[in-house]
Amino acid sequence: MGTPRPTVVVTGVAGNLGQRLVPLLADFCVVGVDLRPPSAAMAMRFESLDLGCESSCRQLVDILRQTGAVAVVHLAFVLDPLRSGVLDAQKMWQINVAGTARVMEAITEVNRTHQGAVGKFIFPSSVAAYGPGLQQPVKEDQPLGGHTLPYAVHKREAEEVVRLRAPTLGACATYILRPHIYAGASVRNYMIGVLHGVPGGRGRLADYLRARGTRLPLALPKGEQYLCNRIQFVHVDDVARLLAWILRRPEHGHEMVILNVAARGDAIPLRVAARIAGQKILRLPSRTACRWALQWMWRLGISDIPPEALPYMLGPTVMDTGRLRGFLGADYEHVMRYSNESALSETFAPASASDISEAAASSA
Repeated sequence: MGTPRPTVVVTGVAGNLGQRLVPLLADFCVVGVDLRPPSAAMAMRFESLDLGCESSCRQLVDILRQTGAVAVVHLAFVLDPLRSGVLDAQKMWQINVAGTARVMEAITEVNRTHQGAVGKFIFPSSVAAYGPGLQQPVKEDQPLGGHTLPYAVHKREAEEVVRLRAPTLGACATYILRPHIYAGASVRNYMIGVLHGVPGGRGRLADYLRARGTRLPLALPKGEQYLCNRIQFVHVDDVARLLAWILRRPEHGHEMVILNVAARGDAIPLRVAARIAGQKILRLPSRTACRWALQWMWRLGISDIPPEALPYMLGPTVMDTGRLRGFLGADYEHVMRYSNESALSETFAPASASDISEAAASSA
């Protein structure tokens, strides 16, 4: 009889990253947790759970004990209120920040009572936790300054929760990953949405513009520096491979590992990203004019890009990934297969343009 496969619990399994990760875990028993099951059938056990509710902690304790899970990958996080349908700010915080605390409390309880042995906890944070306008490539010890944009604030606050509670997990390694902007044909986020230019709002004007195939231009203030701002991406499949690699990494007891995660090679200027996307650039007189334009499109229901995202779109955002290269060692190029340019090029391949338009329509 063969050795039983270890069990991994993946929260937020119905999200894009979760659906890319599960097929890579054939040597694990996967328990997927989310509000609703994934759109595609996958080889896993599914449990419906709302991490925005306090009772979810006890439910998760039961799941961890029953399955004997050896690791938890915590992907459950609300990025886009419009697409997720979580429009209440307090509910979003309950899922994103309090939900992270509930997951860690469940691990603490299971490990403390010796009724389980969760040896790894993996939390993907975000480059947004650093805040906007990263003038120099930041390393992992850079203080976090995410502000204004709820997603960035919640990622920063959730990281603070993880670092505060990590010592309570017992003999469990904690991994905090800070991925840059996700790219890939299946990806939909603020920056990719800006480069695609598909009107993603829920208003009638958005419906009309999508029906006509209209693309919204990339609005930038005048000034060469905005076109030269360097930006990084990371392919969602590379992040999935990194998560799978960490799950197979030999356990090192109680340790904290924090990693910047971005695609291979140099960051690319925003003008190059726009060229790859085939996106037109509209120059406005100032940052204030750009903010007004974004607010106007948001209020009219044309765009799904919240005005609070503007500072994160107009500044350079470059991370130092030297620690990631050292961490992966000889496996670096096998795990991180895409460069910034190739990840973005796949995102805007001809087949993906219609996919994004359909995704925007279905979310409206």
